[in-house]
Amino acid sequence: MLAFRPQFSLCLLLLGASAPLLADGRHPEADAVIEVTGHYANGVGTSDTASQGYITPKLIEAKPLLRPGEVLEYVPGVIVTQHSGDGKANQFFLRGFNLDHGTDFYTTVAGMPVNLPTHAHGQGYSDLNFMIPELVARVDYKKGPYFAEEGDFSSAGAAHFHYLDRMNDNLASATAGDFGYRRALLAGSPKSEMGDLLYALELVNNDGPWVNPNDFHKVNAVLRYHHGARDDGYSLTAMHYRGKWNATDQIPQRAVDSGLVSRFGAIDPSDGGGSQRSSLSYDLRQPMKGGGQFQMDAYLIKSRLQLFSNFTLFQDNPVSGDQFEQGDNRTTMGITPNWLWTGTLGEMQSVTKLGLQLRRDNIGRIGLYDTVARQRLSTTREDRVRETGSGIYVENSLQWTEKFRSVAGLRGDYFDFDVASNLAANSGRKTAGIASPKLNLIFGPWHQTEYFLSAGSGFHSNDARGAVISLDPKTLAPAAQSPALARSGGAELGVRSEWVPNLQSSLALWRLALASELVFAGDAGTTRASRPSLRHGIEWSNRYRPQPWLLIDADISASKAKFTDEDPAGERIPGSIDRVAALGVTLNELGRWSGTMQMRYFGPRPLIEDGSVHSRSTQLTNLRIGYKFDNNLRLGLDLFNLFNRQASDIDYFYASQLRGEAAPVNDVHFHPVEPRSLRLTLSANF
Repeated sequence: MLAFRPQFSLCLLLLGASAPLLADGRHPEADAVIEVTGHYANGVGTSDTASQGYITPKLIEAKPLLRPGEVLEYVPGVIVTQHSGDGKANQFFLRGFNLDHGTDFYTTVAGMPVNLPTHAHGQGYSDLNFMIPELVARVDYKKGPYFAEEGDFSSAGAAHFHYLDRMNDNLASATAGDFGYRRALLAGSPKSEMGDLLYALELVNNDGPWVNPNDFHKVNAVLRYHHGARDDGYSLTAMHYRGKWNATDQIPQRAVDSGLVSRFGAIDPSDGGGSQRSSLSYDLRQPMKGGGQFQMDAYLIKSRLQLFSNFTLFQDNPVSGDQFEQGDNRTTMGITPNWLWTGTLGEMQSVTKLGLQLRRDNIGRIGLYDTVARQRLSTTREDRVRETGSGIYVENSLQWTEKFRSVAGLRGDYFDFDVASNLAANSGRKTAGIASPKLNLIFGPWHQTEYFLSAGSGFHSNDARGAVISLDPKTLAPAAQSPALARSGGAELGVRSEWVPNLQSSLALWRLALASELVFAGDAGTTRASRPSLRHGIEWSNRYRPQPWLLIDADISASKAKFTDEDPAGERIPGSIDRVAALGVTLNELGRWSGTMQMRYFGPRPLIEDGSVHSRSTQLTNLRIGYKFDNNLRLGLDLFNLFNRQASDIDYFYASQLRGEAAPVNDVHFHPVEPRSLRLTLSANF
């Protein structure tokens, strides 16, 4: 059960993702505010909306993960898939969005942004392959544009992964599985009187079920130093990730139907790529004179991607094929100071937060090239981009009465795009600014039930190259420019209740409009700014613990999405999911045994604007069984796709041309879910 103390909870609510955390992932106020039973800290009195929450390490530990990014599937309504090799960023779905590789869903890890603007492969590209689940202390998630702290790419939602400052025990684990999967992890915190030190080294190899093996190799390292108290100290974190892989991209259905390839076959076996990410970050927390708290995150990130894809096959080049290379090489730096004051306004308790967010992306080379078997033939375009984003926000939480609280915020953002292109006509500079008001009203609790009314405005930035373009780089025909920033606006009505014993339940009705939708273009292999859109839907999330050893999670989401202009092409948004459901059953404290079963379902999606072509639904069940030899030695068995269903991770509809075909053919292109597979993990604490 949960105990609610308004004077402490206000600080917790406004601190949000910026609050310092204990080593086990709890907020420092957690002992005074809530006593959580289960894997979520989402009880009455812990958030500003019904669709905001926190995921604890216990849940991450219990979930069978095919890929690191699937941690996000514990955000109710989120689906994580893949349409290429494992080293590439995941596909994300939420609230009727096909978010591609991260558009309109903002993510941070250890205080550093993951989304990459003006990226070679997709706006807001979010690659979570460098994230190590065992190091996550807590995940804070939010949905909707109602939070002043969240800026670019956060219209649909945001998730913040906080890393541990230290580990209570050192950890060594080894995993072996089907399809050549191997993983080794060594992590720990040496004892020191000078502060807390955390280290981790992860090695992964995976071929996958593909006829053309993934041959995915990953090296991942973290070194983190923390000094001082949780509210008066600092952390310094260094990370390095490197991955390389072969890719089996989506393939046309007709190629499988004709027997040209199997479901796990590749048309172009030379597709693949490599990615690197190195970072150094600094987190400072200090109490302020006269009361309040100061926190600052600063970061420097060096990232690189080289990606080879062929989506249209032999449409443009019937002899050698249509493979192309997308290259991205950048340095990202930023600083995010914020100040928090607690006090009173009259007799009302007040918490005010002021924050600045400064970010600069120096993209030394972002290119698109025609290739054959990863060898360059010609340059389609090559650019240097300097993109600067600055934001300022203020947010105030005010307890008007014992049963009514408001959180009001205002955010302002300013962007500067500077593009130097190999085609002089496509060089240029553009600036743009936007203001985003936010408001959350919280009523209750009455009978252990509280009610929420939220509204807000948000935005996403568009690719800087599209904002200044004049000529199509392939045809040299005049090209229309995209708006630099696209506004979003949303509202939400929610309720959260613990009236039923041992049950936490949240219900949200939401609406979100975008001035410009970002959609995937198969011929270009990237996202493009498109038409205005509108979505609305309902989400129902439940956490039920009838016994101390049994936890049941059940989430259901339904939505409708459409373009709102009068284009005769149709109003359906390709890839927009209308139904998502997830069911999880976790068994703990059964002697030496434990177990988790996770089922996820996402419904059919329209693949073309007139709605004439749809994908099929996808339903998968994963299972984890654990056995504890003693307190320091554990064995885990993960079974993925337990019932060996043949379904798609993702489907697209566009034109492609197979070798020997006389003309391009419009067809469904799909990437299959992986077949049933097993992984066995031995973990030891020392």
